[in-house]
Amino acid sequence: MTSPEADQSPPQPVVDADAGAEAHDEGRRPEMRLERAVRAAEQALIEFEIAVETFRVEVENFSRLHHQKLGPMYARLDELDARIAEAKAARTGAPEDVRAAQEARARVMPMPGVEELFHGWMDSDGLFPEAAAMLTEQPVRPPERVRPSEEARRLYRELVRRAHPDLAQDEGERRRRDEFIARVNAAYGRGDEALLRELSAEWDAGPVPAERTPSPSEELYARLEWLARRKELLALVARELEEGAIGAMLRLAPDDPDRLLDEIAEQLLAQVAEREAELTRILAQE
Repeated sequence: MTSPEADQSPPQPVVDADAGAEAHDEGRRPEMRLERAVRAAEQALIEFEIAVETFRVEVENFSRLHHQKLGPMYARLDELDARIAEAKAARTGAPEDVRAAQEARARVMPMPGVEELFHGWMDSDGLFPEAAAMLTEQPVRPPERVRPSEEARRLYRELVRRAHPDLAQDEGERRRRDEFIARVNAAYGRGDEALLRELSAEWDAGPVPAERTPSPSEELYARLEWLARRKELLALVARELEEGAIGAMLRLAPDDPDRLLDEIAEQLLAQVAEREAELTRILAQE
């Protein structure tokens, strides 16, 4: 017969679930604060981006309207200024008046595009060889044929044997080998022995080890830094828009930009009338 003491098991510790959860939250509290800061910064950036993009669209629309409505008036003013300057130069013959007339006329004449200026001479890669030869007074030489050295051939064959994609054990390794062999082929095609040596040393060193995965806190800090840089870039865009000519005009009448265009149009029409009267007066003196 066993004693009552023998039947009793040792007391088990009581686990407080609430206390465990509180301890877990306490350990994550700095990280939770970081998460809240990131979410707040993201929301603020979204609102700022919306404001900047809205203003950018307003500037573009106002610029388009400005060009459509006032562009012909500005062109008319430039034409009248050129005619006035030419009339003065014809009457006086003074070198400074002739020069002023030429400059005024140049402002009216459209600037030819790059394609028109250099048609048949250059493309996006630069001057054609024939054009460069004409400008430098050198004969056009055909491209030289590349003959890889014996050492370049040896390095090439060795690299292909070692790095051939068919030796890969998985798809990721095959992609790495494909990219590497493409670089090897390009170097061999140019006969670049030095680059082939560098590629051989690179293959000897093996693949670049995978980077360490950042902790959740490090990711949150990196996200905050990126958000701050993004906001700085947007602030620069907003400042350029505001300080531009169209943005400055919009700030003068943000609620009624059409009225501002009408006022500017009236001023331009008055200037056109003044220039036409001046031109008539000069021509009457001849």
